[in-house]
Amino acid sequence: MDLDDVDPTARAGNVAKLFDETAAHHGDAQAMEHYGERTTHAELRDRTAAFAGGLHELGLEPGDRLLLFLPNCPEYLVASLGSFKAGVVFSPVNPQYKRREVAYQLADADATAIVTHPLLREVVDEALEDADREPAVITIESEMADRDPDDVFFEDVSGEPTLVERADDDVALLSYTSGTTGDPKGVQLTHRNTRAQMSWPLTSSNVDVEGEDVRSLIWLPLYHITGFTHTALQPLVGGGGLYFRSALEWDAQECMELIEAEGITHFVGVTTMYADMVEADGFGDYDLTSLESASEGGAKLSPAVQERFEETAGVDISEGYGLTETHGATHTQQGSSFGLQHGTIGQPLRMTDCKIVDESGDEVAPGEEGELLVRGPAVMKGYHGMPDATERAFTERGYFRTGDVARRDENNYYEIVDRKKHVIVSAGYNVYPSELETLLLEHEAVADVAVIGVPDDRRNEVPKAFVVPAVGVDPGTDVTADELKRYSLDRVAEYKHPREVEFVDELPRTTSGKVQKYKLESWDDDA
Repeated sequence: MDLDDVDPTARAGNVAKLFDETAAHHGDAQAMEHYGERTTHAELRDRTAAFAGGLHELGLEPGDRLLLFLPNCPEYLVASLGSFKAGVVFSPVNPQYKRREVAYQLADADATAIVTHPLLREVVDEALEDADREPAVITIESEMADRDPDDVFFEDVSGEPTLVERADDDVALLSYTSGTTGDPKGVQLTHRNTRAQMSWPLTSSNVDVEGEDVRSLIWLPLYHITGFTHTALQPLVGGGGLYFRSALEWDAQECMELIEAEGITHFVGVTTMYADMVEADGFGDYDLTSLESASEGGAKLSPAVQERFEETAGVDISEGYGLTETHGATHTQQGSSFGLQHGTIGQPLRMTDCKIVDESGDEVAPGEEGELLVRGPAVMKGYHGMPDATERAFTERGYFRTGDVARRDENNYYEIVDRKKHVIVSAGYNVYPSELETLLLEHEAVADVAVIGVPDDRRNEVPKAFVVPAVGVDPGTDVTADELKRYSLDRVAEYKHPREVEFVDELPRTTSGKVQKYKLESWDDDA
């Protein structure tokens, strides 16, 4: 679909209009495939419109929040695009979350309804025990569930086809992230934000995701902004097809078999995925040359892995940079002026206005380090219910403070030097120390705790907890490291729990009481 063919009215208001435009031009083309089940763009248009009508019949109104607690599946796309059409704000939930995590998001979003899978229903029911209100629970795959007369099943959420008009600045998506302090924040992403992120590949030479011959393999979780925006929405709006696989069941050999059998053209993965493929039996026997674009994020890729994959597939692995608050990418190596410069995040997208500033807010020269600031049509509206945090997140001139330290060269290639916010990136997942610290402090044997990321050959980083035992508690006797690991694993997603626990007498702190985490890093080096 060429942007010149798009009805001008689809370029404003409800972003779902763009997908209906796609169906008008590519109705018979495949929109998605899920373990053999195939759906065309026209069928997707009709299913999402009916789902939107069904949401209204359930009592949801424009602006209400709908949580999606699902693995990668066709229903995820139907529910998210259907929410757009209904004017309902959808909020993705990590399917690895446990009771406390789901309960927090239900409450903070003030959700009216939640869509889930039978295998996740128990977690939802437990989370609802902590809820002040009782949202409607919509369950997919009813044949797997024990039917109850009061239950609502996904296939029954169907009504008069609907597409509600929305303003550019109305919130379309509420995606949760966390800082290093405080509770997770709901990031308000508008219809304009979403349209901007979907449209830039169609108006830029950076990335080509236009046409029915585009086939995007989605193994990244759709709850993540990269999985949803870059591997799903961008190819879809260009007329391409999506191939869904469960992010909870990663299989390197199956991935390569799919690339070969289906002629996959676009793949975005984390570093461990590329490493697993290169290390898999028979790696060199697979034909991966259909790939036109391979991207990675979350952590830096091993040069040896990168070189071997690129030689076999005949495509360069590109890096980029983006945040939940920017609805995905702000920088990319794809299509950059001087080609791929490994170790950098590439150049800013055409729609991205960015600069690097020092502590005084003054822009620094090329080669100098400072905080990366970004501005553009994809940058969030603000944090849900947190006006003070929103105000702090932006400069007076409207630049978003990323909290990441960066530098750029004279060719305008950017490099992320450090994560100012201490986020741990483990196998492509963001792990926030403050969440683990809060959890561990709830254990009766823990008096004080600090969590840092430590190097790991496979996952890049893993969380390590430094624990000060409570008074009278004997480490190794009254409480063990394994006990605290199990305690965490029972309460948060598997990738978050501390892989290492070290007992210490006290934590290094400044005179104002802040933990000096750089000293903990040196303690770990000495261990």
